[in-house]
Amino acid sequence: MTDPSGASSAPATTTSRPGAAPLPPSAETARLERARGPVPGRGGEPAASMRWGAAEATASEPVERDDDGYIDLRSYAAIGDGRTVALVARDGRIDWLPLPDMDSEPVFAALLDARNGGHVSLAPTEPFTVSRSYVEHTNVLATTFTTASGSARVTDALNTGIAGRLPWAELARRVEGLEGEVRLRAEISPGTCLGTASPWVQRSAHASVLRVDGLTMSVISSGEVRREDHDQHVEVEYVTSPGSRHLLGLVATEREPLFVPTADDLDAGLDRTIENWSRWTTDFYWDGPWDEAVRRSALALKLLLHSPSGAIVAAPTMALPESPAGGKNWDYRFAWVRDTAYTLRSLFRFGLREETHGAISWLLATVREHGPEPQIFYTLSGDLPPGEAERDVPGWRGVGPVTSGNGAADQLQLGVFGDLFTVVRLYVDHGNVLDADTGRMLASVADLACDRWQQRDAGMWELGEERHYTSSKLGCWEALTGAVHLAEIGQIPGDPARWRAEAERIRTWVEQEAWSEEVGAYTWYPGTDQLDASILLHALSGFDRGERMSRTIDALREQLGHGPHLYRYSGVAAEEGTFVACSFWSVAALHCVGRRAEARELMDQLVAEVPNDVGLMAEMVDPASGDFLGNLPQGLSHLALLGTAIMIADGDADGAGG
Repeated sequence: MTDPSGASSAPATTTSRPGAAPLPPSAETARLERARGPVPGRGGEPAASMRWGAAEATASEPVERDDDGYIDLRSYAAIGDGRTVALVARDGRIDWLPLPDMDSEPVFAALLDARNGGHVSLAPTEPFTVSRSYVEHTNVLATTFTTASGSARVTDALNTGIAGRLPWAELARRVEGLEGEVRLRAEISPGTCLGTASPWVQRSAHASVLRVDGLTMSVISSGEVRREDHDQHVEVEYVTSPGSRHLLGLVATEREPLFVPTADDLDAGLDRTIENWSRWTTDFYWDGPWDEAVRRSALALKLLLHSPSGAIVAAPTMALPESPAGGKNWDYRFAWVRDTAYTLRSLFRFGLREETHGAISWLLATVREHGPEPQIFYTLSGDLPPGEAERDVPGWRGVGPVTSGNGAADQLQLGVFGDLFTVVRLYVDHGNVLDADTGRMLASVADLACDRWQQRDAGMWELGEERHYTSSKLGCWEALTGAVHLAEIGQIPGDPARWRAEAERIRTWVEQEAWSEEVGAYTWYPGTDQLDASILLHALSGFDRGERMSRTIDALREQLGHGPHLYRYSGVAAEEGTFVACSFWSVAALHCVGRRAEARELMDQLVAEVPNDVGLMAEMVDPASGDFLGNLPQGLSHLALLGTAIMIADGDADGAGG
């Protein structure tokens, strides 16, 4: 059967150059080098010296895909520009890149459809091994390929502008010769946008243009020895020599004219992007333990901040399976109130201002628009999320279904009340002031929490069966204690007497109905001996940091533990991997109840085992193999690491759900 992409049979127009001449330095590159010496990622500087935030030094290893073209999820590194995120595999192939935004239709989606999903590949034409790391202080990736004939380095960035993100998407891939001679082949092959569109190449007076759906894209290259523009994809080849430099780039816009920069512009833009990331990292302060893991997690979270709106995406991917058997493949390209709360906790600790103000302003405006009751998550533009739709593509390694949208949007989750008030309380307690409209809205939300806590809900884990989940009640307790605090310091109007009284009723209910002396733990819900790891968050919230919580931690490790890892709740081990955030929450809870030596020992183990070679984490881990499961990079996983490290480093227990 003919491949619907047409990539293998399209007629070609060939252009060639006699040699791979080094790309001349741009004016911007020269300026940077004069200002601060050699630019990281250029010249002969070894990639190992540029790493920052990787779990361990990256050994040079061969890279293999399976027969269908998929690769382990641990293989991926992420680059981004504040608007979208690309996943780059260890073999140099970009298998995921939605354009122009993280929640757009993914025009490069081989991650979910290796045959027709689309990719941007760049790798040697002969067998190779790989070592890689992020350029120091950045989300720019450097990958060194070593073959029998030589070695070359590819430096990847989604470029940013002088004043932040560019008004178009700009992928830059710099190719540098290190030793010997290496022939590399690139293919820019747009996909079908998950089976909804057909790409094509239009030849114009200035350049060949790739079009798919509403996207207009142009491939820019320099120093190539061959370029062929086919009907639906573009191929380019380079040959490196010591000191040579070449450039492969892609620029894109959606339903607007396309600005086409020169190769020099893209090359200078890559240097500028390194400079921009380095400048950003100087804005936050950290001198605690687990330095590399903390800094890499902070940089990963920065990738998840959607700069046009201020929203914080849970993960930039969709439909990656939580179980090898399939069935749990969710779209996480939305902004959860919970994740926003945890993110702000960490960003405040690092002294960041613009991101915190942008996130909370977006959240409060969105809640006001769609209120009075807060939703559990919203789209990145602040709209209500769409329902789920199944897409006709195979999924990663054929593990489906592939769904877009998220059906949990219609659920009642009481924990969102606590998440919202946690965000606002953090903002105010850091010296900021609420406006009158927000104050009135929050007073109304607190009144709602007084009534809603009596209801069954879907719980934090968005389950199909509604129950009186213990952690859900405690979400309302957290909201009401936060409302009392804000009222007492004059930030929201109203008499806090009822809020205080209902918070005490919730405490009494949990202590009487949710504690099991026989199990020695707070149970998942009244009348069961099953457990839920989200109760750990309420050591962090301050509800219980005593003997009962300490015993609950032990019961959780016995019933839900697998080595240093934790599953989310009883019975779920047969359906999915261990939940990374829960494992780090158990460290924070140990710290809160005073078991601090245990906490540090467990933290050391998790930091050593969970992140991949460049320091990124997925939603879940197979505890037996260490394989990643679920979407990545997962904000909640990095937030849990950050919050726990902050709590331990600061020597307090002020709550570090993030």
